[in-house]
Amino acid sequence: MLLLATLETPACILVRTPSIGQPGTPIAGFDASKYQVRKLIAALAERDKRLDSMQTPAVMEYTAGDRHVKAKEEIVVKRPGNLRVEAMSPFGVALLLAAQGSELAIFEPGQNRFMRGQATADTLYKYVRIPMAPTDAVGLLMGLAPPEFALNGIADSVSNDGAMTVASYGNAASGTRELGFSGGNLAMVRETAGNGNGRVNYEVRYSDYHDIGGVMFPYVVDATFPAAGSHVTFRYLRPIVNGDIPDSTFVLTPAPGATLMNLSLDDARAFSNES
Repeated sequence: MLLLATLETPACILVRTPSIGQPGTPIAGFDASKYQVRKLIAALAERDKRLDSMQTPAVMEYTAGDRHVKAKEEIVVKRPGNLRVEAMSPFGVALLLAAQGSELAIFEPGQNRFMRGQATADTLYKYVRIPMAPTDAVGLLMGLAPPEFALNGIADSVSNDGAMTVASYGNAASGTRELGFSGGNLAMVRETAGNGNGRVNYEVRYSDYHDIGGVMFPYVVDATFPAAGSHVTFRYLRPIVNGDIPDSTFVLTPAPGATLMNLSLDDARAFSNES
């Protein structure tokens, strides 16, 4: 989804990567706060059930190493793992990316280059340094709790991180998964590796919630991936939720004469030409 970060565009800017949050202060009398936390998690689970799709223009800011990009995008996502991203330049569409089922496709109109590969975290990490499969990326963009977070489970601990209430699952040996809530809305998702090293695998912050047809939806999504050294922020402009989106939206086909690239092959074998 974020392959546009490899493009050289005149819109490049420096993006400051925020620091990863630290564990909060445990709440005295966990049992007394357990009921409130369970209410927040139940509300999050109910919200997740009500969301099926989202489409919006957005401003994306991305940094990875010495690469810094800001660009306008058109984003369309549909659960469980369908997504389409159009990255714009001053001259029109600079890049198209679409994922549906097990396939991910990327088209660069300016070079008439069409790339196809498996819709996996390995593919996105190899090319854009974002270690998420399209299904997880859809959840990130829609403000959903990750599938591996058992929303019907009881938190192992509850803490305060400023104004945010954080429910934690797991421990230092197995790794932790944390859900943060502020103002009744999901404000943070964080996963930390186990074996006592405390490394944060990823952290996503959600803010600027608006009521869209009775569903609270974040207009700002801010994600950091420390192991990959990358950070991305999306600012949604006019999101529409649960609209009618045909499946064909997520299918790309190569243009005549396009150079084809198989993302699953090494560079020496990857290219061919479409007649």
